[in-house]
Amino acid sequence: MSSHFALTERRRQAYLFLAPSILLLLLVAAWPLARTFWFSFTDATLSLDDVNWIGFENFKNVLQDSDWWTSVYNTLYFTVISVSLETVFGLGIALLLHNPFMGRSLLRTAVMVPWAIPTVVSAKMWSWMFHDLYGVINDMMMKVGIIETPIAWMADSDLSMLAIIFVDVWKTTPFMTLLLLAGLQSIPMQVYQSAAVDGASAFKTFWKITLPLLKPALVVAVIFRCLDALRIFDLVYVMTSNSRETSTMSVYARENMIDFQDLGYGSAVSVLIFGFIALFTVLYVMGSRVNLVGGSSEKVSN
Repeated sequence: MSSHFALTERRRQAYLFLAPSILLLLLVAAWPLARTFWFSFTDATLSLDDVNWIGFENFKNVLQDSDWWTSVYNTLYFTVISVSLETVFGLGIALLLHNPFMGRSLLRTAVMVPWAIPTVVSAKMWSWMFHDLYGVINDMMMKVGIIETPIAWMADSDLSMLAIIFVDVWKTTPFMTLLLLAGLQSIPMQVYQSAAVDGASAFKTFWKITLPLLKPALVVAVIFRCLDALRIFDLVYVMTSNSRETSTMSVYARENMIDFQDLGYGSAVSVLIFGFIALFTVLYVMGSRVNLVGGSSEKVSN
């Protein structure tokens, strides 16, 4: 009886300690989210004059808009390519930094520099580097003979998205490296010593030991990057503004909500983005079969 009372008391104290954080979360997240959901069912504008309930009309119009589906395709294309490259490069750099060598600490610090630069600054910097007349990218490529005339990277519908992906990979690979390096450092060295005693090759050790034990960290890193990539806005908007060829879901939402001042329509787009990302997260976590404690979700028999 006393143990049950002590457990109840600890739970009560835990709730009291969590109450301020939960209240703050409700104020800064839940309330704006609820208002966005409500606006999505109205014809509200930014002036908020004469707001009327129109049901699912906004969602119907969004799903019938070809520009919306173009932005969905651009977002998925950007997410798949950029996150895949960042995962491969991040894992490779993490494996390199995990091994002891002279100057490793200095290299670890240098790798983090792109991630420390604000996204808007990075986007503006690379926009000038990709400039067709004054950019250093064209200048270097012409000097080594790769191209004969300058390329308008940001004006070309095929090259502009590739340029954006390149910049995102350059900036965000350090983030993947940091998370995967932390996962590598949590793997016990005893398993590698046992593998060496058994005569396992380096490839087999990586495939059979490193990757399975790194899976929880890898899943978390990919989820974080996908969530960030699916709502990408600043990098795309700074480099190409409202260009249809590179417009993402967030850029599309911003255009309708701010430029067209259609708050109800823009809120419906935001709700769809929220639902899209939430569905992706649930499906990815279920498909990866990794639980919160870092093990497999499959039952392990004794």
